[in-house]
Amino acid sequence: MFDLAGRVAVVTGSTRGIGRAILQGWSAAGGTAVGIACHVGDWEAIPDFVDAVLEHYGRIDVLINNAGINPVVEDINSVSVALWRKVFNVNVEGALRMSECVAPVMRDGGGGSIVNVGSMEGYSPSHPRSVVYGASKAALRNLTASMANTWSPWAVRVNLLCPGPFATEMLLEAEQAFPGSLDLLAGMNPQQRVASPHEIVGPALYLASDASSVVTGADIAVSGGMCK
Repeated sequence: MFDLAGRVAVVTGSTRGIGRAILQGWSAAGGTAVGIACHVGDWEAIPDFVDAVLEHYGRIDVLINNAGINPVVEDINSVSVALWRKVFNVNVEGALRMSECVAPVMRDGGGGSIVNVGSMEGYSPSHPRSVVYGASKAALRNLTASMANTWSPWAVRVNLLCPGPFATEMLLEAEQAFPGSLDLLAGMNPQQRVASPHEIVGPALYLASDASSVVTGADIAVSGGMCK
């Protein structure tokens, strides 16, 4: 059920934080993990990357859409059109483009699993500075449901993981820019702590593996009890 031997997973945003933890966790569990080697916001580059993975590995069983950016703004009044488009390009359009290129490959291979990494910010922004990021993750949540409905006949499952506060480089950078951010986020969490990136590996592998074979269109909070 949890056997990942011979299974190939593509992980975007895998050079640090949650993406790196999932990449390492997949490999440790016996699967083959491939970190994306292109900018997911580059619409035209993604098909070539997918083709390169297929040429080398022959299959793609799992896609983890983790790549994301969270530029800090003062509040919604300081959001520019350029910034808005940049965030949505990576956080939403990148996941869409990766998925629409990989889903037919999964269909032809008998099925697969796509895991989109959202955020609890997509439900209720923790701070005005995360307004664009939160809006993009809310869009990704809706997109996940549409993907799940559309690709179920292909035996392609699509689910969403919504992390709460994790001690990633992105969050640590926010702490440097705005001291006290970590304590603020920890205080919003019933466990009163910020999670370590490795703590998302189990939920990610569950959704990616056959252990969740009947699960699609789900939205799973990995948040230490934070409410949606």
